[in-house]
Amino acid sequence: MEGRPTQNESDAAGSNYMHGLAIDAVIFGFHDNQLKVLLMQYKKSDIFALPGGFIHKEENLDDAAHRVVSERTGLKDIYLEQFYVFGDATRSDPSPMRTIMLANGIAPGNHHWLLQRFISVGYYALVDFTKVTPMPDRIFDGCNWYALADIPPLMQDHAQIIKKALASLRANLDNKLVAFNLMPEEFTMNDLQILYETILDKKLLRPAFQRKILSLGILERIAKKWTGGAHKAPYLYRFK
Repeated sequence: MEGRPTQNESDAAGSNYMHGLAIDAVIFGFHDNQLKVLLMQYKKSDIFALPGGFIHKEENLDDAAHRVVSERTGLKDIYLEQFYVFGDATRSDPSPMRTIMLANGIAPGNHHWLLQRFISVGYYALVDFTKVTPMPDRIFDGCNWYALADIPPLMQDHAQIIKKALASLRANLDNKLVAFNLMPEEFTMNDLQILYETILDKKLLRPAFQRKILSLGILERIAKKWTGGAHKAPYLYRFK
């Protein structure tokens, strides 16, 4: 099952949490012209997973998602989009969570709440890579960025969750202008085009792309980027 067996989560009854419902977060960052995803590796195992968590009984769903992402990134101001609910009966496999719990000194009975079937609400987060401090906790050996082409085998259906999140991100590039959440505060038009091309996995015509973006009226041109030759220096922009 998704999440982190900490505090009362490891209690067999899970009395402080909503049973059967979890959150999986696909945290996207952009660095070195690559779209990357933040992944966890559970301690004393070779199990990799998306950052995930559970919902407190008195907690709003969106608040729980913000908490999960904030705990892993160290950020507070986060763009989050709920994109899908994963509820296939075939995704229920207690063996990875049992392995994780045993590796951390917890011997769960067959009726432990973390070993039951879970429906997961998928969120994707868009963050400025340079501002993130990946933060594992006591049951994770690692919390690291992976390029989409280098993602290791993941537990349960987490690979499919990433694919669905990427499809949703692509669909929202134009109608919600979400890509700007992946950029630093100041960027060149070329930086933005590279990001779009990376997300869409295709080349775009430079003149057409620039006309399209500038016609939206959402950018403020602020200065030229120093490159050693002022006449060749590209303009810097920021999102209004």
